[in-house]
Amino acid sequence: MKILRTNSENKDFIKLVKLLDLDLAIRDGEDHSFYAQFNKTDSIKHVIVVYKNNIPLGCGAIKEYDNNAMEIKRMFTSIESRGKGIASLILNELEKWARELLYKKCILETGIKQPEAIGLYEKNGYKLIPNYGQYANIENSKCFEKVIIK
Repeated sequence: MKILRTNSENKDFIKLVKLLDLDLAIRDGEDHSFYAQFNKTDSIKHVIVVYKNNIPLGCGAIKEYDNNAMEIKRMFTSIESRGKGIASLILNELEKWARELLYKKCILETGIKQPEAIGLYEKNGYKLIPNYGQYANIENSKCFEKVIIK
């Protein structure tokens, strides 16, 4: 497998995010437009795309939340590639990149209708935190954090 560090202009990232948004539109239902406003991908500088045999299998991104934290965004693994550790590989590479950039923690929001994502984050050491920023008081959101530099 090949791990590519790129940005949000990467064509494969754009294709994978379209698949992600189709899935989220179904899962989120009428709440989708609320969440979609916080998931714009233009101008994300730190994107990971994972390939096998030049086929893009999954993606993820980080963007600065504040001086100490990077926010994990746009995590997705193609349906046929799930259950093979690709999402953990992407998440670990995003954490490594955030550490290289000297951020102390990673934070993220996911929805209660995404149990696979919740399981992924818990398995990788993320702890549930109070909902932050625009997700405060949103009952369908769960927010997590992981300290990556102590």
